[in-house]
Amino acid sequence: MYYNYIKALHLIFVITWFAGLFYVPRLFIYHIEASKKTKIETDILIPQFKLMTKRLWYIITWPSAILAILFAVWLLYLMPSWLYQPWMHLKLSFVFLLVIYHLKTHQFFKKLQKDKITFSSNFMRIWNEGATLFLFAIVFLAILKDSFHWINGLLGLIGLGFILYLGIRLYKKTRKE
Repeated sequence: MYYNYIKALHLIFVITWFAGLFYVPRLFIYHIEASKKTKIETDILIPQFKLMTKRLWYIITWPSAILAILFAVWLLYLMPSWLYQPWMHLKLSFVFLLVIYHLKTHQFFKKLQKDKITFSSNFMRIWNEGATLFLFAIVFLAILKDSFHWINGLLGLIGLGFILYLGIRLYKKTRKE
């Protein structure tokens, strides 16, 4: 009876979780690049990026991640048969990797909040695409379920990763010009 409400809430929080995961690394890039500007620009930009990142991370991204996972667990409680299906095993594996990605992003967040810049903006551009790969994998598994061909899906994911990497390289090249 209330299954569709739980599913809708799960999807809403997945969407807002990914919104945070897409935008936080972008703010990391701006923060890293701001550290290479003049002192006047740095003194203005970095505190602003730190504030924006902190608000996004703690007010949207973390709560969304927790609520998306809680509603997912609730859905699995309502539909325990899903736990015996191969597509769900693979989907949960990707979700587990997504949580690791989220936690690693949190480590980057904490370092940048302390002005410890250990990665280049180019690394963060590549890191930023990780969420895209997880989104594609998880959504295709959730929608296609048993009709999903594992080899084709894996090749598609690798192809998407390669296209995203080429896009980053092209952007870097055009930016230098």
